Amino acid sequence: MSRYELISFDLCPFVQKAAIALQARGVAYEVTYIDLYAERPDWFKALSPYGKVPVLKVGDRGIFESSVINEYIEDTAEGEPLFSADPFERAHERAWVIYASDLNGPTYRLMVAEDSAEAGSEAEQVRQHMTRLEAHLDADGPWFKGETFTLIDVAVAPPLQRLLWIDALAPKLKLFAKAPKVRAWATRLVAHPAVQASTVPDVHDRFLSYLKGKGSPTRDVAASWLGRQAG
Repeated sequence: MSRYELISFDLCPFVQKAAIALQARGVAYEVTYIDLYAERPDWFKALSPYGKVPVLKVGDRGIFESSVINEYIEDTAEGEPLFSADPFERAHERAWVIYASDLNGPTYRLMVAEDSAEAGSEAEQVRQHMTRLEAHLDADGPWFKGETFTLIDVAVAPPLQRLLWIDALAPKLKLFAKAPKVRAWATRLVAHPAVQASTVPDVHDRFLSYLKGKGSPTRDVAASWLGRQAG
């Protein structure tokens, strides 16, 4: 039995962020899924004061917040670290992890936008994020800081994966139009073994189902604007 248990919702990008770190560091773990659209079980509420995933159970204790989970993994896992040893570089990377994680906000709001005007407004927020990432991304790659895969890459992979899917559904939003390096980076990220292993196998189908108003046995809402583009 694994020492670690990741409490998950199958489409949550923050859970995926923790799973990528676990995979990248070679940490064995089990996954327990809960339905965020149903009543959360009492044992989960006791572990997660916000009532959100992910939670990483270590024995009988739990750690919540994806960035904190990933730093715990950094502190305890064997193998090649995903943060720099140098204090300044480490602080710099922590700051970019926060920025990368903030991309989840407009990405989610774009996913659930009800009409083209709302989608266009959120797409503009995404494009602004892309422009800043483009300006700071290592020119030679393959990762944000060059040859080293870091927790910045881990944090940005989930939203960029979803944005690639959205771009395929609605190319007129031109999410990557001014960020060709970010698009290439995103393509490399989703092919990374740790990212590939961080989700359920049919995650894209579940993503489309979510846009169409499903995504959970207890979720039944109108399709979003993107869901209508998906048919």
